Amino acid sequence: MANSWRQSALAERHRALGSHLEDWNGMGTAWTYATDLADAHEAIRTRAGLMDVSGLKKVHYVGPHAESLLDYATSRDISKVYPGKSVYATFLNEAGKFVDDCVIYRTGPNAFMVVHGAGNGYEMLVRSAQGRQVAVLFDDDLHDLSLQGPKAVDFLEKHVPGIRELAYFHHLQTKLFGCPVMISRTGYTGERGYEIFCKAADAPLIWDSILEQGAELGIVPCAFTTLDWLRVESYLLFFPYDNSEKYPFDNEAAGDTLWELGLDFTVSPTKGEFRGGLEHVRLQGKERFRIFGVLVDATEAAGEGDSLWADGRQVGVITCAMYSRLTGKSMAIARLEPAYAKQGAPLEVKGQLNTTAIAHTLPFDDPEKTKRTAKG
Repeated sequence: MANSWRQSALAERHRALGSHLEDWNGMGTAWTYATDLADAHEAIRTRAGLMDVSGLKKVHYVGPHAESLLDYATSRDISKVYPGKSVYATFLNEAGKFVDDCVIYRTGPNAFMVVHGAGNGYEMLVRSAQGRQVAVLFDDDLHDLSLQGPKAVDFLEKHVPGIRELAYFHHLQTKLFGCPVMISRTGYTGERGYEIFCKAADAPLIWDSILEQGAELGIVPCAFTTLDWLRVESYLLFFPYDNSEKYPFDNEAAGDTLWELGLDFTVSPTKGEFRGGLEHVRLQGKERFRIFGVLVDATEAAGEGDSLWADGRQVGVITCAMYSRLTGKSMAIARLEPAYAKQGAPLEVKGQLNTTAIAHTLPFDDPEKTKRTAKG
């Protein structure tokens, strides 16, 4: 925790579960517990799990220029985001390369909350806000408890009227166990799930109450690294762990395009000019690699950084991998040369594992996204 300057109100809960609170985003985060990650993965896929993801940066942008600030800085048409609606968006630099992603929540006519990851989107917005009629508030009192899995809605409907009707990427202001909260139908698991935003002072009560009252549904606490297993199956990227900032090009500066990452869908069809937008359009068809899946012939996970070979040369690298007891499959996300990013293309894995594999479309789990978007 040497670099941690932010503190979770649940730190003692995490320590009691066996976490050493390793740093992420400046906050001591429960990367692991004493329990098996495979059990946490199965809980979220089959029942529900509760995670503390408060290390995400929660920032409020308020004022008459807030909409235009976010509209120019991100890939989404912010005019389409109404109060109660949220949207996943990306940030580009002037060269049209990805630098961050976020979820933008509209909380009022001139009010937004943006949940940033580990890129520099927040810093970009702070600089752009100078001299404009917009207040920027980094809100570390706000905690984010993520309840994910098929039983999440069954638990919450006992406490939150109308929660079953809350649509995907929408949020509501309500109370939970007597505490004021904002509940969002979002997450990072590929399952139907909810993020509960609450005051730091209320986080322990809400955490304890969910685990105590949800035990009969099989709800358990899950460590942060569980998300790596889930994101492999569900095609969810994690900056910078899948990016050229970690896996550099031989003769080019770091920076991936949305086309390469498969994130071009984050540019709204009605989008006007935005930072890096013209370069983004120009870079279409010039992909140096593609994010793609790899199905590994093994009964264990491949290693992060294992190389992928075909035709006698390296054609890619694995960025994140997992083995699922539920499906009996060893799966990975990889950066692959475009010619090999095709379903069924034969590959060899070299590194922590040395075995055969095939390229596989993403996501592995629920490719039609019916779980996370389910109604009722």
